[in-house]
Amino acid sequence: MNIDLKELSDKAVEWAQLAGNHTLNYFGKSVEIIEKSDASPVTIADREAEMIIRNKIEEFFPEHSIIGEEFGTKKTKSPITWVLDPIDGTKSFINNVPLYTTLIGILIDNVPVIGVIYAPATGEIAYATKGLGAFYNHKPTKVRPCNSIASATFYTTELSHIKVEGYWPFFESIHDQCKLHRTWGDAYGHMKVAAGQADLMFDPILNIWDAAALLPIIEEAGGIFSDTRGRLTINGGNGYSCSPELFPYIQLHLDKLTSNK
Repeated sequence: MNIDLKELSDKAVEWAQLAGNHTLNYFGKSVEIIEKSDASPVTIADREAEMIIRNKIEEFFPEHSIIGEEFGTKKTKSPITWVLDPIDGTKSFINNVPLYTTLIGILIDNVPVIGVIYAPATGEIAYATKGLGAFYNHKPTKVRPCNSIASATFYTTELSHIKVEGYWPFFESIHDQCKLHRTWGDAYGHMKVAAGQADLMFDPILNIWDAAALLPIIEEAGGIFSDTRGRLTINGGNGYSCSPELFPYIQLHLDKLTSNK
C-alpha cells in the first residue's frame, strides 16, 4: 500500500486548524457543560470540533480508521488510524484559559507517525511527520539542550492529578531542584518542550487521544517522549517529554518511586 505521508500531514494540519478555529466561536462564552461517565467535562465545542475532523476524514479517506475522544472508534481494515482530541484541556477552555489545544495523531500499523498540536486561542501550532522533522509555527524546531534539572523549566498538569496518581514525591523532588515550574498543562506543555521553550513536561494521566500527537512531535524535535516506566509509547497511560540529556535523570527518579511503592 502506497501511503503519502506528506498528504496526510498536510490534511492533519489543515483540519486541526479548521476544527480548532471553530472552537473559538464558543471560547470565552457561556456554554453548557456536560459531565461524562468518568466525571470529565465536555461541551458542544468539543463535539462539533471532532465532527468537523471526522467528516473530513470520511470525505477524503473513508477507508481509514478513527479513534476520537468524543465519538469513539471506527475500525476498518486500513493500517492508518486517525486519533482525535478536539479540545485537549477542556477545563482550561471552559474557564477561559487560552492554553487548550486541538490534537490529531496518525498511526500506521499502530505506530505514531504524524502529530499536530494546535492552540487556537494563542495561534500556536506544532506538527511533525516521522523522518521529516518537527515544526513550530511553521518553522523547523528542536528541543533545547538541557542536562541539569537546576537549569530546567518544568511544566506539569494540575497538581491534584499528580497527588492522586502517586507521583507527589517525584514532583516535589524535581520541583525543589528545577529553575522554574509552571502548571501550563495538557498538550500545551509538551508543545513548549518541542518548541525549545521548556525542558520537561510531566503528565500523570494520558489517554491515547492525548498522547498520539505528542510522540512524533517530540521525537522529531530531537526529544524523548516516554511513559513513567521508561517506555517510548503512547499507550502507557501517562507520559513526559524532555531533552535527551534529562531523560536518564528523570527516569531514575521515577524508577526509584516505583521501587518504593
